[in-house]
Amino acid sequence: MVNFTAGEITHRRILKIAIPILLSNATVPILGAVDTGVIGQLGEAAPIGAVGLGSIIITTIYGLFGFLRMGTSGLASQEKGKGDDYELSMIIFRSLIIGFVLGVLVLILHFQLFYLVMKLVPASPEVERLTEEYVSIRIFSAPAAIATYGITGWLIAQERTQSVLVLQLAMNGLNVMLDILFVLGLDYGVEGVAYATLIAEWFALFLGLYLCREALWIKFWEEIHRIFERAKLNRMVSVNTDILIRSLFLGLALVSFLFLSSDFGDITLAANQILLQFLFFTAYALDGFAFSSETLVGQSIGAENRPAVRKSSILTSTWGMITAVIVSVVFALTGPMIITIMTTEPMVRIEAMNYLWWVVLVPIVGGPSWFLDGIFIGATKTREMRNGMMISFFFYVIALVITMPTMENAGLWLSLYILFILRALTLGLKYPSLERMDS
Repeated sequence: MVNFTAGEITHRRILKIAIPILLSNATVPILGAVDTGVIGQLGEAAPIGAVGLGSIIITTIYGLFGFLRMGTSGLASQEKGKGDDYELSMIIFRSLIIGFVLGVLVLILHFQLFYLVMKLVPASPEVERLTEEYVSIRIFSAPAAIATYGITGWLIAQERTQSVLVLQLAMNGLNVMLDILFVLGLDYGVEGVAYATLIAEWFALFLGLYLCREALWIKFWEEIHRIFERAKLNRMVSVNTDILIRSLFLGLALVSFLFLSSDFGDITLAANQILLQFLFFTAYALDGFAFSSETLVGQSIGAENRPAVRKSSILTSTWGMITAVIVSVVFALTGPMIITIMTTEPMVRIEAMNYLWWVVLVPIVGGPSWFLDGIFIGATKTREMRNGMMISFFFYVIALVITMPTMENAGLWLSLYILFILRALTLGLKYPSLERMDS
């Protein structure tokens, strides 16, 4: 068994894991901007709306399966700590199988999913037609995109976040080049944007398989039955199911936040939509340190090294909170300028400025819940995450009922804060048992 010592958990090691993730995340909004910019060269409004709406639909559907990345990361990091190379190989095979099965299910059900979404999001007949055209092409990347979640989680567990960065850069770079070729060169329009992403996502899967080749080429046929071990499969399914339930409640909270914003009029709805972009940026900025927690805590748990568990938790959270404070300062200094860039409507600008301080403090208030999530994912204490999220969501709803009638939009933001704080408290109270490695 590999025995990691507490001294091996260093600042350098944490930053080596986190920084490539920060750079990788930075490429995500760039791709969206290129998609919109390229299709915008056609000079028509409907294609722009269709690509935007179609991207949101696909991203939301695929995002539901992000649990596969988290579950794989936690399980694989523990096997890395134990030094069990065979089981590490089995984990990636199981992740790929689960990803492909889920992707095929999405393919089978995508017509029903699209119909449901379009009922909830009214659009003009032309936008709806083009959106369906886009989705009907993009959806064929579902098996590749979902399986790649598993590959990403496995690479993170091995501290190979540079490979994750290479994977993201290669996929997005190819996507951009194909966007330009298909739309501007061959005049394929909305179909061209969809085909560009479809090809890029399948390319990313094969590149990911190549990056994991040492695990996939191992002589696993000597113990091929281990892929389908009932206990191991049940554990993987249980871990991923807990994370899925947690993610669904978190997603429901964010969606309800936006839907409830509409009760206060179009101006407030637009302002909150802009301010939520600060929240999403915060998640991108802090992901690297949450992933560091997953990796180092998981490896320490696998090695049964309690001092390393504590040191991993403290150092990754410390770096994360330093980053959170920096992000808050950046928001405070540049927030007004960003709001001005994002909207030209004077009333929306004023409303967003009025609530800017709520998002300025989001990184500091929400940071502990993000980092504790990473710690608990690494320890595969996913039942505690699920239960904590459900409790937090329950009190979030109660807070909405109490605060919205009198505080209106401020009550909505306060309720979101309560959700973040309770997520941190529910996990924080369970942390001592995690550190003791109680079963």
